[in-house]
This record gives sequence, structure tokens and C-alpha cells, in this order.
Amino acid sequence: MFRFTRPLFNAVTKRSTGITGLKVNHDPLPELKKTYEATLQTLSAIPPSSVYRQGTEALTQHKLKVLEGANGDIAAVEKELDEGQIEQSLDIAKDELSLANNMLEWKAWEPLEEKPAPGQWRYFGKEADATASSS
Repeated sequence: MFRFTRPLFNAVTKRSTGITGLKVNHDPLPELKKTYEATLQTLSAIPPSSVYRQGTEALTQHKLKVLEGANGDIAAVEKELDEGQIEQSLDIAKDELSLANNMLEWKAWEPLEEKPAPGQWRYFGKEADATASSS
């Protein structure tokens, strides 16, 4: 008698993610790869000196390597990314792509247009450098 192991059983019969509003994606890996690559393409238009670009690019490249190294094993990708189900990872990737497009539009790496009000950047008793880019 053939017995399904839990991962195989879930892969064959996954009808729901168990998360309201998050539908099952029956072929998520190609879409996830495409989203990571689109994010990296968008980030390439942001200046390399941008802290946002540096951090997001490193994280996205790491996630892409995890995806490529898993040889199509969704469970391995889920475990290595540690973001929940693969559909959740796809949602996170799409949100990051959207943010990267917004950052490109906002040009967050450019200096402020107006000088900040005195004390505006004072948090927890410390003065932050208003000229430094927070991108």
C-alpha cells in the first residue's frame, strides 16, 4: 500500500493556504524568480550609493540564489527563506518590487528639498544628520 507523506500529500492536494485572501499558486517558483529579477532590474536604476539599493539588492540576490539552488523543491525554498508558505514569499517579493518602483519614483536618495525644522530629526535625545540620505 502506498502512503503519502505529509509534504507529498500537501503538494498533491493543497487547495488552500489557510490564510484568508491568499490563494494557492500551483506554479509559484517561476513567478517568484521573475519577480526577484524584476526587482533587481528596478534597483539597477537607483544609484549604487543608495543604502536602500544596497540592502535590498543583497537580500534579493540571496533569495534568488536560494530559489535557484532548490531545484524546484518548494518545501526547501519555504524552509530556507523562512517567510512562511511560498505564496507568502511571492506576496513579499511583489511588495518589495512595488516599493522599489516607488523609491525610484520618489528619488529618496536625493537631498531634501527644504531644510528640516530645528529639532525635526531629534529622537531619543540624539540629533540625526538631516543631510544624510535615509534611502
